[in-house]
Amino acid sequence: MKGKKIILGISGGISAYKAAELVRLLVRSEATVHVAMTLNATRFVTPMTFEALSGHKVIYDMWAQDGSSIDHITWGQDTDLIIIAPATANLVAKMAQGIGDDFLSTMLIAATARVLVCPSMNSAMLMNPAVQNNLRLLKERKITVMIPGEGELACRSCGPGRLPEPVEILEQAHILLSRQDLSGLRIMVTAGATVEPIDPVRYITNRSSGKMGYAIARAARIRGASVILVSGPTSLPPPYGVNYKGVKNAEEMRKAVFESSRDCDIVIKAAAVSDYRPEEEAIQKIKKGAESLTIKLVKNPDILAELGKAKKTINYTLVGFAAETEDLLKNASEKLKAKNLDMIVANDVSRNDAGFETDTNIVKIIYGDGHIEDSPLLKKEEIADLILDRVKALREGYLGTRKGT
Repeated sequence: MKGKKIILGISGGISAYKAAELVRLLVRSEATVHVAMTLNATRFVTPMTFEALSGHKVIYDMWAQDGSSIDHITWGQDTDLIIIAPATANLVAKMAQGIGDDFLSTMLIAATARVLVCPSMNSAMLMNPAVQNNLRLLKERKITVMIPGEGELACRSCGPGRLPEPVEILEQAHILLSRQDLSGLRIMVTAGATVEPIDPVRYITNRSSGKMGYAIARAARIRGASVILVSGPTSLPPPYGVNYKGVKNAEEMRKAVFESSRDCDIVIKAAAVSDYRPEEEAIQKIKKGAESLTIKLVKNPDILAELGKAKKTINYTLVGFAAETEDLLKNASEKLKAKNLDMIVANDVSRNDAGFETDTNIVKIIYGDGHIEDSPLLKKEEIADLILDRVKALREGYLGTRKGT
């Protein structure tokens, strides 16, 4: 969102206080943010708060403030996105009926920028047929309307009507401001580690944090794809807008993967699946006693190899990962061929600045034709976009932009 111009319109609802966090998130994403408020909104949060957070003067009065006499025209035309959060029933009605009786509503009538509306109100108000009809009118005019959250409301009732969380609004803004070059594609991403139980207390796992897989899932969703994320246990929240399927062990991951793979265009297998599991899981906690303990391990199913075999009858692009500590290219290239992959992403997890638990990565992308492309050290979000760029080019038969040997 770096360099994007965003206007945040705030109307008079109790959830106006959440708009402060949204401004902070937008600024942290390097967007330029201007705020317009209704007079009623200033009763909940002062304009000074948003001026401090955005670094720009807030307009809330059409007549009594300094500024150009045509700001209500230029603001909505010289911007990339307008976000209305919270959008009260009153402001939604004004937008639907073309009423402009203050700065914010008048600016919206003259606006040519894309608009994102985030409704927030009492459940009964939200479900009122008049409000629902107004929201329908906005959608018909190609205005994006987020679905309100559900839960406890300020009026002590419980139900739909909560303002979507600021981080969710930020993610929807990312989608609206990003190229939708993966629109129409169905992508499955696996992420995280699997855990294989020894007893009710202990298990075998690995150091995968899931960060790379989650970054790929998020990037694909932002770029318009329909995304299924199959993930082992992690500390990460599922990215906004993905179809999340949480699993624990390799068998559960295998089942979840093959339930969805037939309908996918692309499968990106970034999960670190345990190669072995205990042959038996103790019913009770194993007590400390003998000086040594032997646990017999048996092989887990090779999900990636099975996906590779299934490619003979199912037409998807298959991408694997190879996390290695030695012989990176040799091991990754062998895995590419043995498991019938279209592409493999290899990284040296012994590095301090790449691999498990880091926010950066440096990878080698190996293609089926033997070409190897080296990436520089990048944020995992940037690596995710690079991988998606290459998968898209691979599917379209064009890889002229790749670099390497």
